[in-house]
Amino acid sequence: MVALTPGEQWMKCEVKVDKALLKYIVAKGSICFSGISLTVGEVHDETSVVTVWLIPETLERTTIGKKKAGDVINIEVDVLAKYVERMMEKK
Repeated sequence: MVALTPGEQWMKCEVKVDKALLKYIVAKGSICFSGISLTVGEVHDETSVVTVWLIPETLERTTIGKKKAGDVINIEVDVLAKYVERMMEKK
């Protein structure tokens, strides 16, 4: 976890991702942080940082808002991207 920045109605969550996973992550795609399915807001390839915005419902029903900079979280990428990659390799 790089940073959690509060906003008026949401919280900006920035997470540094392993470069090997970046190819599977796109803006408006899906990603899971510690088992919480989220929508990707931004992907910063140069810094390997992925940004999501956490709405009040997510903050209320999960523990993600209690994380802080430096915390390690589990990251899962969209499996569809992996399927496409595998199909392209088999061509």
